Amino acid sequence: MADSASLKKIIKKFSGIKVTVIGEIMLDRFIKGSVTRISPEAPVPIVKIREEKIIPGGAGNVANNLMELGADVSLISIVGDDEAGKKLIAINRERNINISGLIQSKAVKTIEKNRIIAEHQQIVRFDMDPLNFKLSKNMECRLLGALKNDLERGAKAIIVSDYGKGVFTPGMINKTIKLCASFKIPVCVDPKAEHFGKYKKVTCITPNINEAFSGMGQIPKSSQEKIIALGKKIIKKLSLKTLLITQGENGMTLFNNTLKKLRINHIPTQTKEVFDVTGAGDTVISVFTLSIAAGANFENAAEIANIAGQIVVSKLGTATVSQEEISAVINSAAEQKTARKK
Repeated sequence: MADSASLKKIIKKFSGIKVTVIGEIMLDRFIKGSVTRISPEAPVPIVKIREEKIIPGGAGNVANNLMELGADVSLISIVGDDEAGKKLIAINRERNINISGLIQSKAVKTIEKNRIIAEHQQIVRFDMDPLNFKLSKNMECRLLGALKNDLERGAKAIIVSDYGKGVFTPGMINKTIKLCASFKIPVCVDPKAEHFGKYKKVTCITPNINEAFSGMGQIPKSSQEKIIALGKKIIKKLSLKTLLITQGENGMTLFNNTLKKLRINHIPTQTKEVFDVTGAGDTVISVFTLSIAAGANFENAAEIANIAGQIVVSKLGTATVSQEEISAVINSAAEQKTARKK
């Protein structure tokens, strides 16, 4: 791990940094309860509901992560003129996330993901996911207009949260990258596999192993040797500044292409237990991007993002992390290192 004092100094700079998230927001609903018997109608458990929790998912979870870390967040997306859309608008307003670029349209159905959880175990997920959404020219113009406004108002970094739900057409991707490039600020992308090849010359993309291999048309493999070979191909094909491949309980690998020679750094995780990986990728890209915006080099940004990722997977559901939680893990690691030297 990098010097703990340096990492904590970066984290303290998170507060107030302007970051814009553009992408596909959805409503995440967690229905929690207990199971005491099996249904007489079918061989399925009967869940007695105790609690229902609604939070923003997708790009909304990225924005929420940034907000919890103290950033000044703007969210650009599309929701339907329906109950789910109204709830998302209300939640984001309540959390002081700037949603002036959030479009509400009667032509759209808000995406919903509903999870049934019993005794800390997810039993089933059912989605309300419109498959026929087409991004209109009017919507594209409004989204890009909102992005330009944020850039002109001093956004320090942009996160593209692509879930493959229709917002990011090839044309929209190209115009988004060009617009951000004209303002010379970092652009980090959580890419959908089928759009992989469209995100050329961005600051960083942050796929997990499956997304990285699928994006290159390959069968996923778990060996570090294969991951490194794949990363080199991705860096070359997309002309990226950096690539961060997340690997769950095995940590993440950073490919830094900004130096004379490609530098590859694998960062292991110290997570003892992976409780729930829901939204972990959102946390990683949020923390990595915010660290860069705060002045961190790519290696330190990846170190901090890795710590945040290991914290969030130990929580149930779509979760976030705070500056204090990350700093506590850094302190603990530093104390253990000191103890080993004695």
